[in-house]
Amino acid sequence: MSHSTERESAVPDDAGIAPAEAFALLGNDTRIEILQALLDEEGSEKPVSFSELYDRVDVDDSAQFNYHLKKLTDHFVRRTDEGYSFRYPGWKVVRAVFAGTFTDRAELEPFDADGDCYDCGGDLQAWYAEERLTIACDDCAAVHVSYPFPPGGLDDRTPEELLQAFHHHVRHHYCLAADGVCPECMGRMETTLSEETEYPGLDVEVTHECRRCHNRLHSAVGLNLLDNADVMTFHAERGVDLSTRPFWTFRWCVSDEHTEILSCDPLEIRLDIPCGDDSMCIVLDDSLDVLDVNGCARPVGASEN
Repeated sequence: MSHSTERESAVPDDAGIAPAEAFALLGNDTRIEILQALLDEEGSEKPVSFSELYDRVDVDDSAQFNYHLKKLTDHFVRRTDEGYSFRYPGWKVVRAVFAGTFTDRAELEPFDADGDCYDCGGDLQAWYAEERLTIACDDCAAVHVSYPFPPGGLDDRTPEELLQAFHHHVRHHYCLAADGVCPECMGRMETTLSEETEYPGLDVEVTHECRRCHNRLHSAVGLNLLDNADVMTFHAERGVDLSTRPFWTFRWCVSDEHTEILSCDPLEIRLDIPCGDDSMCIVLDDSLDVLDVNGCARPVGASEN
């Protein structure tokens, strides 16, 4: 079934502010510094008294400080008897600043990545530019994955550690999306499966779209099954941990090599997933709901890493 059923929002119409007003409130260095100052040196989010917060911010005029603090209060900052603390939007702003989302610019030249190309068997390389990490074939240029990644994620990590962090980042986002939760705003996501695809090498494309912030994720089918209980158990019984093995090393995750269209109206697809000398199959409908699972459906001629 589709996830497009309409429901009344649980949030009152007057509960928020317009996006333009939110950005205007944050368009001041002192206000950003106040938000950052709510985290102490140890990262505590406990309420901070007015005087302590004032001492942490580089501003000499207490009246000016109070003016900017009041602008943040109610929308980004909560005032209690114990002091001031984050509201969720304020916490998100500070986390984004520390992640480098709004401030950092970074690039990494191509470096080796695990796995081989699903199209030609060539070696894979990864690089980072324009806040995206891309993994593609060095020979035929087939892209296995290209996904946004915060610049702060590059700090103090070797290339191997960066790729492992990227694996967890992307896997987490797609697992959330497959469960109907937007990884950006936690809104409701609608999942569709379509034969109309703009991506080379894909005959079937999965699209997740958030009804709240319109965040969109596109992928091959397999990437959305990394936390499916049957798929995880099938691999675990054969010594493969899908939570840590880089997903782009599995061809069933990043291509349609193991995908078969069973029906067009309604759309149903079968995904054969190999592991070692065995294979399981899973049948899905056009909203990615599982219709049938058959573990160890047939032996395969060669093992897949």
